[in-house]
Amino acid sequence: MAVDFGVCILAAGLGTRLKLNRPKALAPVMGRTLIDYVVDTSKEFLKKEKLQGKMGVVTGHMRELVEEHLNKNFPGEMEFAFQEKQLGTADAVRSYFKGVPAATKATYTIIICADTPLIRDIDLSLLYIHLRNEKKDAVAATFYEKNPTGYGRIIRGENSLGFHIVEEKDASSEERKICEVNSGLYIIKTSFLIEKLAKVDNKNKSGEFYLTDLFKDHFNVSPVLFNEGEIFLGVNNLIQLEEASKFLILRKIRGLQESGVRFLDSSSIIIDHFVSIEAGTVVYPQVCFEGRTEIAANVVIESGCMIKNSKVAEGVSILAHSYLEDSIIQKFASIGPFARIRPGTNVGEGAKVGNFVEIKKSVLAKGAKVSHLSYVGDAEIGEESNLGCGFITCNYDGVNKHKTKIGKNVFIGSDSQMVAPVSVGDDCFVAAGSTVTQDMPSGSFAISRGKQTTKEGMAHRFLKKKS
Repeated sequence: MAVDFGVCILAAGLGTRLKLNRPKALAPVMGRTLIDYVVDTSKEFLKKEKLQGKMGVVTGHMRELVEEHLNKNFPGEMEFAFQEKQLGTADAVRSYFKGVPAATKATYTIIICADTPLIRDIDLSLLYIHLRNEKKDAVAATFYEKNPTGYGRIIRGENSLGFHIVEEKDASSEERKICEVNSGLYIIKTSFLIEKLAKVDNKNKSGEFYLTDLFKDHFNVSPVLFNEGEIFLGVNNLIQLEEASKFLILRKIRGLQESGVRFLDSSSIIIDHFVSIEAGTVVYPQVCFEGRTEIAANVVIESGCMIKNSKVAEGVSILAHSYLEDSIIQKFASIGPFARIRPGTNVGEGAKVGNFVEIKKSVLAKGAKVSHLSYVGDAEIGEESNLGCGFITCNYDGVNKHKTKIGKNVFIGSDSQMVAPVSVGDDCFVAAGSTVTQDMPSGSFAISRGKQTTKEGMAHRFLKKKS
């Protein structure tokens, strides 16, 4: 099968300024990594343009981590090349062709950096259209930068066929005043790339092999100026990582708003890439969505909530400052305020988990209520059962966890405890202040309290007067 495009992703950077103890390509953004966005963009471009492509990644520092990550998230789609020493971008592309020999047969080659997550498939399409329509051998994406320090400058010749790029260290004082800069994104005819790559030397102040040496005034090459320079942001430090994250979050939120999700203050929202939210949902300020969270239609999520890897069904209310993790919330349930829903919990339709309640690895059936200051762990709570204030499942004996089962239509009074393993049948009543240690058959009543003793007139012996 003929290959139209080879995609060369440069991911050998050390990322020392990020201080993350991981390769730069794997810096975290919105629950993913930098390189994931570049791979997705390249794949989407090929798909939309109906092109056949081969993906190759040039690795270096901590190569095993990068390869393991990509093989896990894009199985069978990647080939890898190793750049042993950091000798420049041209050397990296040489490593690419050496490690991915089939790429030499591609008609065109995209060269894109793994640390540029804001580039979109439409940007690659615009670059490709220019290359194809103008019949160029190579094109480079450029943009204007008010403070161009650190960027390669674009030198356009008035009457020349092509143009050239001067790196910062090699630029004259006049050239450094130029504000059109190189983005590091290229599309090049593969035959041209291989021919010119062989002639690139390292006779410059950095002693590196510059890929920018492929662009000369007498070559049939062209700069393509983009209006949105921010899309080419390269992430080299934690400040730029935050900046990239903000751009990606804003794109995500704008898409959700267009589909009918209402955000009261979108600038205060943190949201991961794989989160889905359906129309009609209202999100208050300062909410964080992480992982593969799914929010159905017409949900209300109040301020300060954290929702991780959870599924929330239609019509649910999640009140302020509640924390949900790896849980399922069924239709029209109510959570919070100040509730903690821990992993493995399933809150049933119309059920209520109230303020300062913690639920862990438990199932609350339809209409069950745990309204105040309670802990429910490793439990099953039946339909329409009501657990009073201060209820506790004593599920841990210091070594093992044990299960509590409570049937349907059970009423448990305030300040009661269930010492697991224990089972309570349907239609039972537990008096307030009881500690239940034995199973209760359906329809039974339990009370377990110490006998109250009252001594009249004795209170003064225990009440201390203020001096």
